[in-house]
Amino acid sequence: MSELRDFAMKSKAWPFEEARKILKRYSQGVPKKGYVLFETGYGPSGLPHIGTFGEVARTTMIRRAFEVLSDIPTRLICFSDDLDGMRKIPGNVPNADILHNHLQKPLTSVPDPFGTHESFGAHNNAKLNSFLDTFGFEYEFISSTDHYRSGKFDEVLLRACEKYDDVMKVMLKSLREERQATYSIFLPIHPNTGRVLYVPMKHVDGKNGTITFDDEDGNEITMPVTGGNVKLQWKPDFGARWAALDVDFEMYGKDHSTNTPIYDRICEILGGKKPDHFVYELFLDEEGHKISKTSGNGVSIDEWLTYASAESLSYFMYLKPKAAKRMHFDVIPKAVDEYHQQLRAYATQDTAQRLINPVFHIHGRDVPTSDMLVPFSMLLNLASVSSAETKEVMWGFINKYAPNASPEKNPTLDAAAGFAVRYYHDFVKPLKVFRAPNSQERAALSDLAAALKEVDVAKAMIDKKNADMGNGEDPVNTLNLGDADDLQSIVFAVGKNHGFEPLRSWFTAIYEILLGASQGPRFGGFIALYGIDQTVELVEAALNGDLA
Repeated sequence: MSELRDFAMKSKAWPFEEARKILKRYSQGVPKKGYVLFETGYGPSGLPHIGTFGEVARTTMIRRAFEVLSDIPTRLICFSDDLDGMRKIPGNVPNADILHNHLQKPLTSVPDPFGTHESFGAHNNAKLNSFLDTFGFEYEFISSTDHYRSGKFDEVLLRACEKYDDVMKVMLKSLREERQATYSIFLPIHPNTGRVLYVPMKHVDGKNGTITFDDEDGNEITMPVTGGNVKLQWKPDFGARWAALDVDFEMYGKDHSTNTPIYDRICEILGGKKPDHFVYELFLDEEGHKISKTSGNGVSIDEWLTYASAESLSYFMYLKPKAAKRMHFDVIPKAVDEYHQQLRAYATQDTAQRLINPVFHIHGRDVPTSDMLVPFSMLLNLASVSSAETKEVMWGFINKYAPNASPEKNPTLDAAAGFAVRYYHDFVKPLKVFRAPNSQERAALSDLAAALKEVDVAKAMIDKKNADMGNGEDPVNTLNLGDADDLQSIVFAVGKNHGFEPLRSWFTAIYEILLGASQGPRFGGFIALYGIDQTVELVEAALNGDLA
């Protein structure tokens, strides 16, 4: 452990860099509360989105890194702002008509349009918990509604009442003049309508902990700030929550970064110590627009898990968190293959190298071994040319390439075969465009088919010879005859013989003519997987004009 800690103190992996900052907070020893508190926030106004998962995944990576560096206990809480009023109706929910009469009510007071939970907030909280559990995160879920209504936030609310003018000064500096006239850090929840009110305060009594305001009909109301009668506006809520819970670390997106001084100062006014922060760049959809929970653009957690493993999503989240990332379906195959490349590399790396390998931060010290004998990109192309409808069809080809593999021995590969079939039919097949070969390409493909036939004849002859041998004779080794490297060399040689310059143009032609795509797998490996006979048939189909 000491050796691992020594390397971790010097590691340039971003989770260790952030963990070292947190460690400095408690250089004198364990905090009074007995643990370091990591927090992630969640606004359940729409279905849980992939960005929310990203926050929990990345915070978990930093938490794991901290636990390598220190023996101080840690906690991770996922805080849901479910007392927030529903400002608009999400566009991606069923039965939206039942929500119209509940605008501005707390999300935990709005009926569930899905009909499965006691409220819309509860439904979205359950979805969040379900997905986080799928990934095996260790966390504690906290509901804003529970903390406000149970009195757990009463102390910080009374302090906000006492320090009202100081907190308002911080907020008013950040607001436009017209907004300043009506702004209050407190949002009363109307005792009759249950709506969250955005109204100015007529009086704030710091001694008695009450506020006085006029409701939307002009009625003057005085109520205590405790017991769930009010909630704080979202910026003051950030700082108040940090102070009330004594939060040590929270990350959030770049769109929050300009508010960091506001959050921090309010936390300090209310008696807390501002936490350490990590600001990540935003996730973008294919068009470059910010991914939104409400609009449902980009890739959701459900959608990613339809086409790839949870670990591949964690891998995507690890990569360059301070760089904006387009998150659309095309990134999935690349993430899957790179994740397994890192798994394979981990087994051969020393301690320092392992600590900068993403899989260490995804799995901690229990990094699994990859059983993906075939890259995901190769499986996609196999599904394409074979028109596979099930993963069982895929296994028929996989076993030609790896006879000892099986769904039981290679569960990750088995799942990936199923993912590949789904991904192919949903995203690849609709966009496949084959073209006919030109004269140079036609001649080269003819020679490629002829060369592959020679390899196949040689293999058949050796297989027959082995079958005819007596028990005492040594069989001829055919392991390297026509394997992926040999086949790749044949493809290279044909391209060179036909003057393709650069040689990449030869492979581009192969992909466009045979696979209907602008790019593809290492073609020698593809032939070994798909089969020499089947590849020859594919080439001949292209030459006969059956594909384009």
